[in-house]
Amino acid sequence: MQCNPREILISPDFVSPLEEKNIFYELIKQRRSTRKFKKQPIEKEKIDQLIEAALRSPSSKGFNPWRFIIVNRSELLEKLAAAKPHGSSFLARAPLGIVVCADPLVSDVCIEDASIASTFIHLAAQSLGLGSCWIQIRKRNHTPSKSADNYIKDLLHIPDNIMIESIIAIGYPDAVKKGHPKRNLEYDKVSFNRFSAKD
Repeated sequence: MQCNPREILISPDFVSPLEEKNIFYELIKQRRSTRKFKKQPIEKEKIDQLIEAALRSPSSKGFNPWRFIIVNRSELLEKLAAAKPHGSSFLARAPLGIVVCADPLVSDVCIEDASIASTFIHLAAQSLGLGSCWIQIRKRNHTPSKSADNYIKDLLHIPDNIMIESIIAIGYPDAVKKGHPKRNLEYDKVSFNRFSAKD
């Protein structure tokens, strides 16, 4: 079955006039995960904006099952950095961490809602000149006998009925990475009107 020529994806090298002036596209084109941060505190005004962005994130049926814990105490960030053996140690050198939680009793899609909120925090951080990186907590282990979720619950006094999706590490980036070029995007993973597997 051949594709309709009108449905062929635009060339990765093509830049539309709208895209050139679109603030959102500039944001997502430039954003990269940041794991090295400057020793520079984040201004209260920017923290307030991050919180507002999280609270403005959409949720299924408007149930808003998420909860956010803002961590800016260095001793707590160091302990959170030890939540799992790999992929969280850089949090110890970040000035801020946002623990994204949700209540499964409020919504059966609280995982998705917490993930959307985490993404909103990432984009807000980028717009404020900050770097960020997602630290996965759900379904990760602290030790073979203890989950990362339970480790953090003990540390931050989180009730058992609340699940922890992620921690977003945030700070001023120590080095600015360039965004991925458009030509490197995996357009072969996009198809119109039906699934298309391409080798």
